[in-house]
Amino acid sequence: MALLEIKDLCISFGGLQAVQNFSISIEQNQLYGLIGPNGAGKTTVFNLLTGVYKPTSGSITLDGQGISGKSPMEINKSGIARTYQNIRLFSNMSVLDNVKVGLHNQIKYSAFSGIFRLPSYWKQEKLMNERALKLLKVFDLEHQSKNLSCNLPYGKQRKLEIVRALATNPKLLLLDEPAAGMNPNETAELMNTIKFIRDEFNIAILLIEHDMRLVSGICEQVAVLNFGSELTHGNTNEVLKDPRVITAYLGE
Repeated sequence: MALLEIKDLCISFGGLQAVQNFSISIEQNQLYGLIGPNGAGKTTVFNLLTGVYKPTSGSITLDGQGISGKSPMEINKSGIARTYQNIRLFSNMSVLDNVKVGLHNQIKYSAFSGIFRLPSYWKQEKLMNERALKLLKVFDLEHQSKNLSCNLPYGKQRKLEIVRALATNPKLLLLDEPAAGMNPNETAELMNTIKFIRDEFNIAILLIEHDMRLVSGICEQVAVLNFGSELTHGNTNEVLKDPRVITAYLGE
């Protein structure tokens, strides 16, 4: 059974069919790309997968469990985490606390314990600190743990957002244009980071990206959206050579 099954997914906003009859299947540990021109519906698909939007029709199944129409919190606990096209860190919180936010879907003390700072609260806080620092160390950010996230360089802010998503313990990680705003050296480092995440954390990754060098360099399969409909999908190298894909990006 595939990790993620999307079948005939549709959503309409009034008379606008933003996504129509979109279907893909993502296997365990697969690196999958979702590409298409601006306005094709890619981020809308991410919003459907994470519960921000409710589909008009179609189904989404994660690891055998139907998640269509569930709340973002329920979907996150089921095993989907995401980053955003525009970085959405808590800029006035420390690097460490940004990661701990992601760990709170696994919290095991009650509100009562938290309010009165009972021993169970301090025990869980200690465990979260240790877990957060361990994740930061994996990405060479532990020495920045006490700094405000807004003071990190752009590339490290991108990396921190990925660390925060990983803290939720996902089965599937969604990356929305992770290379946006990066220079070639940062993009090359990001490619290695994404491969490392897939192997180290044993998860599947679905990413939206316009940098075709990144897509061709790491994605095993890719799907192409155009005007809300799937244009094609399959092996990355074959898809990127498809005349229909070239036309969708560059015009006639």
